[in-house]
Amino acid sequence: MDTALKDNRTFSIKRVARSFKYAFHGLKYAAKSEKNFQIHLTTALLVTVCASILNINKMEWLFIFVSIFGVIALELVNSALERVVDLATDEIKPLAKQAKDLAAAAVLMYALMAAIIGVVILGPKLLHMIY
Repeated sequence: MDTALKDNRTFSIKRVARSFKYAFHGLKYAAKSEKNFQIHLTTALLVTVCASILNINKMEWLFIFVSIFGVIALELVNSALERVVDLATDEIKPLAKQAKDLAAAAVLMYALMAAIIGVVILGPKLLHMIY
């Protein structure tokens, strides 16, 4: 068996730690340079604070966190796909535009679903608190 292939199958704390390091580098980069990612993070913070004040239950927290992390994860994938498309061509090509637009549409759809979940969970509690 090829030694390189065998090494890739061996569990290593160092290898796992390196993977986490790269992932955190990606998060740091996105937080510093991606405007939409910054908007999603700010929204996530506001929703989390609001949910804490409204004292939502465990199941509601689950829906809120799945929504938040889903939007953020999709935004990261969208940003990565944009980079890959940009690497593939400097020219304006219809397929490159379609790939970027489709990835952005995926983020939009998930963000809309997350907003609906937020309104369904937080809306009645906010109205009750206000009135």
